[in-house]
Amino acid sequence: MRFAFIVDAPESLKAHKDSSVAMMRAAQAAGHAVWAIRQPALHWSAARGVCAEAMHLELCADDDDWFVERERHSVPLREFDAVLMRKDPPFDIEYVTSTWLLSRAEAEGARVFNRPQALRDHSEKLAVAEFARFSVPALVTREAATLQAFIDAQRDTVLKPLDGMGGSRIFRVRADDPNRNVIVETLTHDGASTIMAQRFIPEIAEGDKRILIIGGEVVPYCLARIPKAGETRGNLAAGGRGEVRPLSPRDREIAAALAPVLAARGLLFVGIDVIGDWLTEINVTSPTCMVEIGEGTGIDVAARFIAALEQACRH
Repeated sequence: MRFAFIVDAPESLKAHKDSSVAMMRAAQAAGHAVWAIRQPALHWSAARGVCAEAMHLELCADDDDWFVERERHSVPLREFDAVLMRKDPPFDIEYVTSTWLLSRAEAEGARVFNRPQALRDHSEKLAVAEFARFSVPALVTREAATLQAFIDAQRDTVLKPLDGMGGSRIFRVRADDPNRNVIVETLTHDGASTIMAQRFIPEIAEGDKRILIIGGEVVPYCLARIPKAGETRGNLAAGGRGEVRPLSPRDREIAAALAPVLAARGLLFVGIDVIGDWLTEINVTSPTCMVEIGEGTGIDVAARFIAALEQACRH
């Protein structure tokens, strides 16, 4: 089969830990041809439909020099057996435009994972509202007075933008924080941008657990991302330390409830975040931690994903 991965610039990917690279390597190991596409290369014309300049890659074991480009040319997306949308956020208008193009490609016969409509429908922060029984008290608004009332009621909160990733622009805000007004003003751009507030979960000190769901099946281990000293963010990009652990009964309960619902919507690969006993995010754009969980358990998570992708392509 021929698989096309829509990714950031291949040379910018950190091959030793990047889940997209792990997927590409597993695809090649399974005998498939791997192609890479940059998001700006996506385009549509009446003559050819949705196309993109695609690079045919040969994957190497060397993490510093992990691919060789064999050829490059414009290809209609329907000519690939699968197209994988693995572009990192921000989830901005260009990202949404890409999903519109990918939906058009689906109409022309392309198979796209995760499905573009599902990507549009699932804000990675706001999607927890559908599963509120697993979530701490939360609020989504851009009104300062409503946010301030929530902070007063909960006493200890976390505020974050809806389009961030890697722990960027996440603030812990207590009711007595002298900077709470300016934090609210900054995050909402003085009321122009909607944000999320959640009750602070003290168990973050024990780790922000990334749980992977592949084709509706839950990987039995998670990566607990433990904040560094003086931090409340466990994200690896924010300096957190990763520790692989088996899922707890509560982790399994949450993941098992979400897995069939998300898979039915065309979300082949999902990473949910759980702190303590509470669901905090549902990551669908380009979930990570595949490599770390694999290295800590001996489970070839990337190979599991490719097997699920092969099965999806056969249906």
